[in-house]
Amino acid sequence: MSLDDHAEDLASSLGVDKTEVKRDLENLVEYSVPLDEAKDSLRRKYGDGADDDGGPTSKAVAEVDTDDSNVTVTARVLTVGKRSIRYQGSDHVIFEGELADETGRISYTAWEDFDLEPGETVTVGNAGIREWEGEPELNLGDSTSVSREAETLEVPYEVGGDTGLVDLEPGDRGVTVEVTVTECERKTIDGRDGETEILSGVLADETARLPFTDWDPHPEIETGASVRVENAFVREFRGAPSVNVSEFSTVERLEDPVEATDDAPRLGVREAIASGGLFDVELGGSVIAVRDGSGLVERCPECGRVVQNGQCRSHGQVDGVDDLRVKAILDDGTGTVTVIMDADLTEEIYGGGVEAAKEHAREEMDQEAVADAIRERLVGREFRVRGSLSVDDYGANLNARTFEAVADDPADRARELLAEVGR
Repeated sequence: MSLDDHAEDLASSLGVDKTEVKRDLENLVEYSVPLDEAKDSLRRKYGDGADDDGGPTSKAVAEVDTDDSNVTVTARVLTVGKRSIRYQGSDHVIFEGELADETGRISYTAWEDFDLEPGETVTVGNAGIREWEGEPELNLGDSTSVSREAETLEVPYEVGGDTGLVDLEPGDRGVTVEVTVTECERKTIDGRDGETEILSGVLADETARLPFTDWDPHPEIETGASVRVENAFVREFRGAPSVNVSEFSTVERLEDPVEATDDAPRLGVREAIASGGLFDVELGGSVIAVRDGSGLVERCPECGRVVQNGQCRSHGQVDGVDDLRVKAILDDGTGTVTVIMDADLTEEIYGGGVEAAKEHAREEMDQEAVADAIRERLVGREFRVRGSLSVDDYGANLNARTFEAVADDPADRARELLAEVGR
């Protein structure tokens, strides 16, 4: 049974327009709401003959729940973002951000332009509710009304979206940042409309460093430039926030440079893992093991994955390209993390490049001899490592940018460890 058939049956049983029901049903299914649950939600919204007339309930923001079908709230507009999404094969412009009252904040998505402005107080009537990352979100569509209130609602939140990089979280929309572009690279990718040119790199302010992608390359964004970016949104990239600049973002060059931190937060392993992922972090500890798959490896020439016995899991039988890497287990007493080092860092540790490693393996008649040599240099010693941390169901991995032996005073390290354990 097609979605169109479900919508027709539902509209017939409820006695409402099929087009509106189909649109609402498509919206819910698009956001991964199970079909039966979506149909139940629409029955509550339009009324199905039960005692509840299906009308919207007026609620404070903190009272809105994912079980609600449609609500009316009076709130202050905190942020307004605008971007394009691909929906059922067509491009749609949506508006999104946050609303707040004195009880809390809630995100919203508007499928029409209600001309919302940050700072104004509005009453949003008959807004649908969907679940977004475990929290309720207002869904503003054709049946939603928006009226302006003459009296400004005082709320304990910042209006306008201006924020430091350290405070950004995946899912933030309509944000404004003032940053320095520390790294910038122009790339061609296979986008939703074929080959697409983008900018990617790293932004920094005095609080943090984060990766960015500019999907509609702005000439103001270049290495070394200080810029103000308005109407950006934040996605998760390898477990950490990533700033996304779109065709609807405004980018302005700043005359006064933005101070860019060159430091990374120095955390214990347990604390870092608890964060869920960090783009730039410094960890310290002892290497307790070097994992299999380290040393001299072969990579697929197509995708770069490590191949086993000439087999790539994506491209089958391939002629592997020789490379070097290390996967070391770092332990600071609070937790462990796998530190992954590329060819350059591995070469520094091993004391030679790929050709030297191949010659070593030939002499020993054992490719594992390279990994064994690396183990002798690392296991049992203390190191400080800086890089990007990702955390998933398979564990915590840190892609290292620097890896250095610790030369700190042992007493200082002991005090740091005791302080970390006591947290």
